[in-house]
Amino acid sequence: MADIEITKNYRADKKVDVTCRECKRSTKHLILSDVCLKGRGDMGPYGDFMWHDEHQIVQCQGCETISFRKTHNNSEDLTHFVDIYPNPEDGRDAIDSDHLLPSNLQLIYNETIKSINFGQAVLTGMGIRAIVETVCKDKNANGKDLYAKINDLVKQRVLTKKEADILHELRIIGNEAAHEVKPHNNDTLTLALDVIDHLLKGVYILPLPLSSSDRS
Repeated sequence: MADIEITKNYRADKKVDVTCRECKRSTKHLILSDVCLKGRGDMGPYGDFMWHDEHQIVQCQGCETISFRKTHNNSEDLTHFVDIYPNPEDGRDAIDSDHLLPSNLQLIYNETIKSINFGQAVLTGMGIRAIVETVCKDKNANGKDLYAKINDLVKQRVLTKKEADILHELRIIGNEAAHEVKPHNNDTLTLALDVIDHLLKGVYILPLPLSSSDRS
């Protein structure tokens, strides 16, 4: 049988970084109330299994919006899970003029937006990788793997070196989601999609001349 220890206001009055659904960015949040649960269970020859959950009511120190934050970690998984309610990315919109993207890229991009809106962290990470792969394929990037293809986009002058470095970070996020089923926290995924939006605008939308319908 597992032993459970409950502690109230374990981190009350401390501040944490949380994506605010009103400010639309990561801001300092004050922990108004906190309930911490720690557990330990006997796994026989495998030793003890330990876990630690925190349930927090937090308030943005900018706009004063209140949210609920839950964290989880355990001795078997190095990942630190963080969930925010309501989902701060709920209602995230696609970029303007996303219809100008190649059809296959538009499809995976919009499905990735839906994934983060529904709080599906693993699928969002996989979608981010798929977007990067689709851009490389569309631009006929050469290379035996995604790492080499991203670097080839620099040679083609599709990307700058700085943009390629950012894509490599997104590639790693996607790898961890696809191969390790690793969910990244909301702040990381939000920043990654901000970068994706900037990339798609710069590569596909801004270079195109405006049609008469786009001007109206």
